[in-house]
Amino acid sequence: MKYLVMVQGSQADYEAMSGKAPQDGPVWSEKELQAMFAFMGEVTNDLAESGELIDAQGLTEPAQARFVSKDQDGRPVITDGPYGETKEVLAGYWLLECESLERVTAIAQRVLECPGPEGLVEPPVVIRPVQDSSGGEC
Repeated sequence: MKYLVMVQGSQADYEAMSGKAPQDGPVWSEKELQAMFAFMGEVTNDLAESGELIDAQGLTEPAQARFVSKDQDGRPVITDGPYGETKEVLAGYWLLECESLERVTAIAQRVLECPGPEGLVEPPVVIRPVQDSSGGEC
């Protein structure tokens, strides 16, 4: 079964990692950033070695994103990020092929062990099974 394992974040999280003090959390030091990147790299390398990794990517900050929707008349509405109505967005992901939900849950629990600055409140890691596309449904 394929699973998408997602790490969430906010614009404030990205700013804290670049040294700007958020209202409700710590600023990341260079040492803490390097520890986080090393940890995430180790998780990704281990998943590649086990044959479970299909893809993994970190995403840019919400300020570099674009939101495309429709207005009431069906016309496109394009908004540059960050979006005030969205507290947290997808910050990065792993696309995995795992033998069971229990295995992918253990991986998500490991991701939660990622180091960070004192006082950091991390959002949960989200697991979503990838729908089997062989059934022809959208």
